[in-house]
Amino acid sequence: MITALAIGLVAISHPRPAISQYPPVGAEVALKTMVTGLTAPVAMVPSPDKTGRMFIVDQTGLIWIMKPDGTVFKTPFLDVRSEMVSLRPGYDERGLLGLAFHPDFANNGKFYVYYSGPLRDGAPPGWDHTAHIAEFKVSNDPNVADPNSERTVMLVDEPQLNHNGGTLIFGPDDGYLYISLGDGGAANDQGLGHGPHGNGQDINVPLGKILRIDVDHGDPYAIPPDNPFVGKDGLDEIYAYGFRNPYRMAFDSEGSHRLFIGDVGQNLYEELDIGVLGGNFGWNIREGNHCFDPNNPNDPPPTCSDTGYFGEPLLFPVIEYSHPGVDDHAIGLVIVCGYVYHGSLLKNIRGRFVFGDWSTDFGAADGTLLVAKETPRGDWQVQKINIVNSPNKRINKFIMGFGQDNQGEIYVLAKTTLGPTGDTGVVYKMVKPGAAVH
Repeated sequence: MITALAIGLVAISHPRPAISQYPPVGAEVALKTMVTGLTAPVAMVPSPDKTGRMFIVDQTGLIWIMKPDGTVFKTPFLDVRSEMVSLRPGYDERGLLGLAFHPDFANNGKFYVYYSGPLRDGAPPGWDHTAHIAEFKVSNDPNVADPNSERTVMLVDEPQLNHNGGTLIFGPDDGYLYISLGDGGAANDQGLGHGPHGNGQDINVPLGKILRIDVDHGDPYAIPPDNPFVGKDGLDEIYAYGFRNPYRMAFDSEGSHRLFIGDVGQNLYEELDIGVLGGNFGWNIREGNHCFDPNNPNDPPPTCSDTGYFGEPLLFPVIEYSHPGVDDHAIGLVIVCGYVYHGSLLKNIRGRFVFGDWSTDFGAADGTLLVAKETPRGDWQVQKINIVNSPNKRINKFIMGFGQDNQGEIYVLAKTTLGPTGDTGVVYKMVKPGAAVH
């Protein structure tokens, strides 16, 4: 476990992005309705076999296949509901949260899912559930998985029901599987299952981390030799750490394939990070760019350490914004990582990062679509996206996730109910204003 070390206190001064209470409009798009009748769509992943199929992950435990024309197969591709915890209808962050296809899926039929199972035997008493990272294979029918092919890759015990992370993605350059895990839940990275310095800063636990593993070797996996703690104190699986709830993350499909990570904040600030091998992104020493006191989360202290407990520098987010009521940089409550746009339908935002915020309020579905552009100086300008086929130019739903197809076009996953119930879940495609949307 991490031991307490003497660390100096310094004032943190870091430029924040130039965003205002109502960011200027950076783009106008139309949202074309592709799929309706879902419950809680949280992820959408293209098949790597060039069939054009898109796989929609519903938090309730189902994966659906959408054809390029928007029609959905009546039979789900995968159903893991019987293996999951029972979700709370009013609000829950557990469930089926992630899907990644093996890079050689076209030949080996392998894919990987992240779901929340009941607390396993031998887990710490009083904890909430166990996260499963599992491998499956496709059946003889390419549109249906083989439910009996499940192979457990990793089990992670979770002390609380929230802050689960949940994204699975293969690195485009190294072929390794990246896994995002939250700090274990509750609040402030404190309480049952949280160490004296919080899980985000504890390099001996998987919670609050981005993990990276090699699923093609070892049993059940091997460790990439350049992971930062190989041969040192700390978990060999860790790629980066210091996260609160890295709910969604994505690699840029072009360029240097940077890893964008949306880390959901506590009471005041949201942040977007760009992953760095071995990077410490600060939680719970910092929330966003600001110093953080877990015993007084609504009042950032004027000074805090600019290093972790071993003297490593804390990395700053590239984008930060605040919650409503905090200051004039407010946008919303939960950052939802999207994708760098590389499609052809919206030339005015090509090469820019499209993302969103879940909602401005828990009581009303009021998400915000956003676009960010990196300037030559290396900072990021954030702007709002107006939805031209919405009367108030907003989505008026909770934004749950994004998808990107093999042509670089972006999809928005949303719903109007707070909890994982009902059939208000919808998939939209971002298209040019004036295009047919129904």
